[in-house]
Amino acid sequence: VEKVNGAVILPGETFSFWKLVGKPSRRKGYLEGMNLRSGTVVPAIGGGMCQLTNLIYWMTLHTPLTVTERHRHSYDVFPDSNRTQPFGSGATCFYNYGDLMIRNDTSNAWRLVLEVTENELAGAWTCAVPSSLIYEVFEKASFIQLETWGGYTRNNILFRKVIDNANPGGDGEEYITENHALMMYAPLLDDGAK
Repeated sequence: VEKVNGAVILPGETFSFWKLVGKPSRRKGYLEGMNLRSGTVVPAIGGGMCQLTNLIYWMTLHTPLTVTERHRHSYDVFPDSNRTQPFGSGATCFYNYGDLMIRNDTSNAWRLVLEVTENELAGAWTCAVPSSLIYEVFEKASFIQLETWGGYTRNNILFRKVIDNANPGGDGEEYITENHALMMYAPLLDDGAK
C-alpha cells in the first residue's frame, strides 16, 4: 500500500501497479502470504497482493479512468454466500508479467488514496473536479457449467451502467469484460438424502 498510496495519474499517463511496487522480496519487508498456484493455495513472499489489485480495479470501474491491462483470476475460490460484488470483478497480479494498468483519458489528474486499518483495506480514487457520472457494475449471462472432465466452471460478462447526472437521459451501458474460472468449491447443495 505504501508504494501506490498517493499515486497521481495525470491526463494521458498510465498507472502500472508493478512499476510502482517492484518485485516483492523479504529484503523489502514483504511477508509470506497466500498465493493461488494451479488451483492450490501455497505460501509465497508478497502473496495476497491481489487483494490490493482487486480493490484498485473495483474502484477504477467506478471512475472514467480506462483499464488497459487486467488479468482475471483463473479460479473461483469463494461461494456467493458472502459475496458483495459480482463474480469476476477482481484483478489478479503476478510479478512481472501480470500487471494492473490504468490510463487517464480525462482532462483532470486522479489520485489514489489507500489505507490499511486493523480489519480492512480501504481506498478511493479522488479528483479535484467532481464528476457528474455514476457507475454501477453488474453481471449478465452468469452460469455455472459442469465440464466433461467432471469439474465446474463459472462464467459471466460484466457491464457497467453509466448514469450522467448532468445530462438526464444520457445514461448508457458499457461492456467491461468476460470471465471464466474453474470453481474450487462444490456449487450444488447437498440434498440431505441418506
